[in-house]
Amino acid sequence: MMAAACARTLSKVARLVLDTPTCRVTNTAALVPRISMNLLQGRSYGTGGAGFRPGTLLAAPVRGSGRVLGCAFLLGGGFGLYQTVKLTLQRHLAEEKSNAPELGTDLKLTLYQYKTCPFCSKVRTFLDYHGLPYEIVEVNPVMRQEIKWSTYRKVPILMVNGTVQLKDSSVIISLLKTYLVSREKTISEILTCYPEMKAKNDSGKDVIEFGNKYWVMVQETDADRLYPGKDTRKEEIKWRKWADEWLVHLISPNVYRTPTEALASFDYIVREGKFGTFEGFFAKYFGAAAMWIISKRLKNRHQLQDDVRQDLYKAVNDWVAAIGKKKKFMGGDQPNLADLAVFGVLRVMEGLQAFDDMMEHTKVKNWYRRMQKATQRES
Repeated sequence: MMAAACARTLSKVARLVLDTPTCRVTNTAALVPRISMNLLQGRSYGTGGAGFRPGTLLAAPVRGSGRVLGCAFLLGGGFGLYQTVKLTLQRHLAEEKSNAPELGTDLKLTLYQYKTCPFCSKVRTFLDYHGLPYEIVEVNPVMRQEIKWSTYRKVPILMVNGTVQLKDSSVIISLLKTYLVSREKTISEILTCYPEMKAKNDSGKDVIEFGNKYWVMVQETDADRLYPGKDTRKEEIKWRKWADEWLVHLISPNVYRTPTEALASFDYIVREGKFGTFEGFFAKYFGAAAMWIISKRLKNRHQLQDDVRQDLYKAVNDWVAAIGKKKKFMGGDQPNLADLAVFGVLRVMEGLQAFDDMMEHTKVKNWYRRMQKATQRES
């Protein structure tokens, strides 16, 4: 502020001098005491450079010295103003950088995935929304050689800095959100909050489950900021579970609903996935036939209607109704983890008939377009 004031003062003096008729030596000398005092004041604000001696130019007995003097003042004032703006901007940017939350740019993330897997899509959605850079390793779904180093044979797997292995899409998202919000613990320390547990699924098969996987482990002050409403945390957890336990099970019966849709779906899977030529041919045709049959079993297992589209429509409309008409997202003005999870599941259908039908026959379009924009990854 002081430098800016000095620059303004110098500019005024310059205009005064420029407006003064060409002076003789005696007239110039008469101006010295008054202007030199202003120069001394200006220098006290730090605008005078090293070696600058007030009065040197003023004492020069040359015709036109008033014009030269005015130019010198303008140059000095302009330089002072430039330095002021430069320093102010630097200070402002430094303050912004210190106040902005760090987005984990110190993390090297590698995502092992199937592109068309809804759980992998959830993780990508989270990473894209938060602007976290990551590398993708597409896994061959037949041989899975890309993850042979891991005892965990599912995707997604997210490797952090080449040493820490994160498993289960909901654990990955909750853990990274915890890290981004608090930054008080390392990734490895936070991982202990999500213990692996052996369990049995509905078929009696041994599976690995993870404790607390829908919880963001933050301090109470951070939780109040992250979940400002009374039930916002409860609602976020509820709909994240809903995405995993209900919505995701509607995808296969809908994209493999008919032989034609099943073939189109596997054409997309083979095109976007990592298959060899021979594998791709058999995956497309035999896989499509197999999944069309399996989709019927899935429909019975999850007690879906004969027209499985109706279950998809109802689920999506229930989601939109839960958001309400007054909010852009479940999280309010910005997406929360439930928004990211639901969007991640639904977007694997893009380009397929089921997706087009959903967009046409439900109320999800506006929310979906907002999510596309919010999660658009910069190239």
